[in-house]
Amino acid sequence: MTSRRKGARRPPAARHPRKKPSIEAIVAERSVIMAVIVASGVPARDRADVFQNVVMGAWRSIKRGLYRPAPWDAPRKALRGYLYSVARHLSMHYVNSAWARRAVLDPQPLGRLRGIVGPDLHAQMEARETLRALDELKDWQREALLVVDQPASLVAYAKARGMSPGTAASRLRIAREALALKLRRRR
Repeated sequence: MTSRRKGARRPPAARHPRKKPSIEAIVAERSVIMAVIVASGVPARDRADVFQNVVMGAWRSIKRGLYRPAPWDAPRKALRGYLYSVARHLSMHYVNSAWARRAVLDPQPLGRLRGIVGPDLHAQMEARETLRALDELKDWQREALLVVDQPASLVAYAKARGMSPGTAASRLRIAREALALKLRRRR
């Protein structure tokens, strides 16, 4: 049993009930959170995202029971202090992340490239013409042309279809001639 001195101060009883603050109460302290985010050096383009991370992080930690204010603190003061620490931690985590340190935003990112990206317009038009010509071929001719692109050999294709390799080669030759004729007529 502890003895009590006559002049010893006792902490006052809790002024606020032990209930968890709502997410609306967290969002209502936007000014504190944004002040910490700005002071931490978060770029203006990312402040809304970091604010959202702070609100959600604080809300999750409150739900897990990590928010334990001192009973003698005023409820709003305790919440503001807690949000200050969460905002400071998450802002510094963002500022020191590799992505934020290395991100280089440019309004014209393609202007920084040395060469042309992708096929030029002429090559795209030729590819479209070839696809249209392929579409006009008979099914067996299209299939014969697509066999060349497969990893299996022409002989394996012929055996799988029950024909001789000579017949498969003949069909491939006829299909190539038909495609060349259609492409010549288009140009």
